[in-house]
Amino acid sequence: MVFFWSMYSFLRRILFWLPAETAHYFSMNCLQLVSSIPFLRNWISRKFSYSEARPVQAFGLSFKNGVGLAAGFDKNARYLRELELLGFGFIEIGTVTPKPQDGNEKPRLFRLPKDKALINRMGFNNEGVKVVAERLKNWKLTQESRNLRTPRLIIGGNIGKNKLTPNEDAWKDYEICFRELFNVVDYFVVNVSSPNTPGLRALQEKDALHKILSHLQTINQQQPHPKPLFLKIAPDLTLEQVNDVVDLAREIHLDGLVVSNTTISREHLQTGQQELDAIGAGGLSGAPLRQRATELVEYISKQSNSEIPIIASGGIFTGPEAREKMDAGACLVQVWTGFIYVGPTIAKDICKSL
Repeated sequence: MVFFWSMYSFLRRILFWLPAETAHYFSMNCLQLVSSIPFLRNWISRKFSYSEARPVQAFGLSFKNGVGLAAGFDKNARYLRELELLGFGFIEIGTVTPKPQDGNEKPRLFRLPKDKALINRMGFNNEGVKVVAERLKNWKLTQESRNLRTPRLIIGGNIGKNKLTPNEDAWKDYEICFRELFNVVDYFVVNVSSPNTPGLRALQEKDALHKILSHLQTINQQQPHPKPLFLKIAPDLTLEQVNDVVDLAREIHLDGLVVSNTTISREHLQTGQQELDAIGAGGLSGAPLRQRATELVEYISKQSNSEIPIIASGGIFTGPEAREKMDAGACLVQVWTGFIYVGPTIAKDICKSL
């Protein structure tokens, strides 16, 4: 894999000349084009998938490996085939909202190379739940026709509210997304922890959370086959708020937590303050989040007596860093920023350590 690392290091230098969001879609569209050619598609699959990866059984689902791609990378479920070729065991699409929305004004995605980090203030830009649901329906039909001998790619649905929806009506938005995606995703993640939608994080307070989650769980349990329901939390919660989340997860019988989202903190960064001021607001992800995310995973695992499954996200670039999260109490890991800095070998490299 040394050759691929050297090649990606060269390509990354070129991509980093482009605006971050432009580079993201350019690279994924190129991968999509290349993957449309059968012999190249097969070559990519052989080179970037780890055939000896250990399958994982978690919250009633069978994962072909424990490495997933976090929400925000493939918001609209456009690149599932390509990401599966790169060896990921699961993909979390979204965040999806009931109505399409453009998100915040560009530029809204920024690299911090000195810190191996990103800052984003995307603002839940997506094509809307109906478009995404239709795309996932077609994907599901394709998967079913393949008669796979190994566990298929697991799809998570990360759901949120539209920017213009008042917080008191947020539960309605989550219900719409839940119902529309129910038959086309394998599990759900309720996102109330993004810092990029005004007022959204206020929904992390216990009463607001209880209203949203209990309502979804009621709908969920009315279905013949309920889907695993997760909550994604911010790394900036106080211990009191974390304790409330653990209590709520037990009360409502959540299937688990995603730990964690991006942080609004800018502590201990090597990037200069002038550059940070020029970038402005947004959620920070990547290497600076690693320690805090691991501590949060460990704390929640101990507080819950390891009864609450945890999908760990935050600062994972290597196999040992993924193992660190597992040792802290996670059952699965997700990458995002690490994918940008490490490149397409990241899932395979991590799988070798798990």
